[in-house]
Amino acid sequence: MKTIALFTLLVVAQLGFAQKAALTWYTDVNEASAIAKKENKPMMLFFTGSDWCGWCVRLQKEVFNTPEFETWAKANVILVELDFPKYKPQSEEIKIQNRTLQQQFAVRGYPTCWFVRPEKMSDGKTNLVQIGSKGYEAGGPANWTTGAGMLIKPN
Repeated sequence: MKTIALFTLLVVAQLGFAQKAALTWYTDVNEASAIAKKENKPMMLFFTGSDWCGWCVRLQKEVFNTPEFETWAKANVILVELDFPKYKPQSEEIKIQNRTLQQQFAVRGYPTCWFVRPEKMSDGKTNLVQIGSKGYEAGGPANWTTGAGMLIKPN
């Protein structure tokens, strides 16, 4: 009986840890902008084809789904996924938002990550100030986050 209780406790503890460690990927740029302003962090806009782009899947597997990236991202950026799926359903509002940002940032290939700072304009609208961009890069999470960190480092 003690073994079952101990096993149950370990499983529950693991589930609780896994839920805490999960990153938040926003899909609404306005929501992410508000959080970025509040936390004084840049946003990382991840342009992806989640259900068809092999390099996007590879970047997620090798970098984004690692504990090293999670630690870095939580400390440094607000994550935004701008997806262009072939099969996964999306609302028309999200499709329009994503296409507009794709055109604004002249994204021609996937995956592309743009680092931006939301800036409030005098008319009340938010402008996304470009910091720099990055795509797939071999070398694992440490290599990728080092390069990204150099882009977002304040001057």
